[in-house]
Amino acid sequence: LLSFFNPIQNLAEQFNFLQAALASSEKIFTIMDMKSEIVDEEDAIELDEIKGEIEFKDVWFAYKPDEWVLQGVSFKVEAGQTVAFVGSTGSGKTTLIKLMCRLYKPTSGRILLDGKDIWEYPYEEYISMIATVFQDFSLYAFTVAENVAASQEYEKEKVENALKKAGFMEKVGVYDKGITQALFHDFDENGTDLSGGEAQKVAIARAVYKNAEVMILDEPTAALDPYAEYEIYKNFGEISEDKTVISISHRLSSCRMCDHIVVLHQGRVAQCGMHEALVQDVNGKYFELWNAQAQYYTV
Repeated sequence: LLSFFNPIQNLAEQFNFLQAALASSEKIFTIMDMKSEIVDEEDAIELDEIKGEIEFKDVWFAYKPDEWVLQGVSFKVEAGQTVAFVGSTGSGKTTLIKLMCRLYKPTSGRILLDGKDIWEYPYEEYISMIATVFQDFSLYAFTVAENVAASQEYEKEKVENALKKAGFMEKVGVYDKGITQALFHDFDENGTDLSGGEAQKVAIARAVYKNAEVMILDEPTAALDPYAEYEIYKNFGEISEDKTVISISHRLSSCRMCDHIVVLHQGRVAQCGMHEALVQDVNGKYFELWNAQAQYYTV
């Protein structure tokens, strides 16, 4: 009896696994069958020389119906400006970045690059004009140079220049193999591990190496110690190289090095201006955020 029923029981268990797999596969096939919203190359407008002017016009966005993350956001970033976006957690800062990168489409409103809707540009060419450093970036078990270039083919001098601007070249100089040093131990037992701050510097170097017209930095120094963060922002002019830079940071001290500041609160633009003016408005959101941090540094 046991020899007879055990296979039947196993068969029933496998049937349950199969049913669960079928339910999951339906979602996968639904996504695969969705029509792409990426504009076909022959229908898209041509990319001229990009200056890097970005404008949001009454942008609304919700991940779920009637749960607005952005509500009528409007602002303009001039070409070559370094602009900081600040605000409390959940104010919509990272969502702005995702919309700029065309990971999502605005529910309503328009995002313009040099006066043209970003969804009208050829996708591959558009993303080639943007370099990003997200909070959840990834490094791979390849060499330092390949991680910076995101390719097996790279320009040695360009890689070294990017690492220098990101403040990591001094560390690379310690490696016997220099920029050809392997990261991690997946494929090379002599590979090296990186701390969170070191990995973040490599990610910044990757954005510098791309040399895109628009650079987007989402908490680029979150894992860095205060001195390393100071070094990054001290060389910020060299890192940006007159590119348009969008920076998100919870450390408001970095805002003093930006040309313009946009303060977000509950999905809306609460204030815009330069640090000196915003910090004088005692009733403003920026003053509240600034003093929330500054009180721990006063003696």
